[in-house]
Amino acid sequence: MFVHWLFVSLFVLMWGGWFAVWNIMARHVKEAAQAEGPVSRLSHIVPLLIAACLLVARLPLPLLNDRFAPLAVWSAALGAALTFAGLAFCIWARFVIADNWSSDVQIKRDHELIVKGPYRWVRHPIYTGLLLAFIGSAWAVGEWRGVLAVAIVAASFWRKLKLEEAVMRRQFGEAYALYAARTPALIPFVG
Repeated sequence: MFVHWLFVSLFVLMWGGWFAVWNIMARHVKEAAQAEGPVSRLSHIVPLLIAACLLVARLPLPLLNDRFAPLAVWSAALGAALTFAGLAFCIWARFVIADNWSSDVQIKRDHELIVKGPYRWVRHPIYTGLLLAFIGSAWAVGEWRGVLAVAIVAASFWRKLKLEEAVMRRQFGEAYALYAARTPALIPFVG
């Protein structure tokens, strides 16, 4: 029971720490020059909230509560390590993109194309990090509802990524096309 409480506390601390850093940094961004509408924005926020709920709460659907990963300390520790690595990668990317960041699809005033730090390896390292963190959390939960949560997050990020790519191509033209040609979207070293 103590080990369970310890792991739950660890995941709350990791995700809570990420959320706190994210909200503090969100106050220091450039003004938007162009932004997506509220319906489009909700189309990526709602799936993430659903996925988070799937990780936190058991559902009255027995198949989703069945285990796919062993109920063992090593399994929860692996999930915690993946979650930590994903959140750390995500925060690193957030520091590098700095005031060009936005939670929704938008162009900032004096927007810059960032291609350093984790952006050398993937065009969307924040999504990469968050996806890895969701995978780690799902592995630690060890139930099929976690797999469903990861699938929802992946689909949501893929949709948002496509919207962002179109905006970046319009904004940066050939420079973004060259960057996209040499840098994978989500998985480092996989073109």
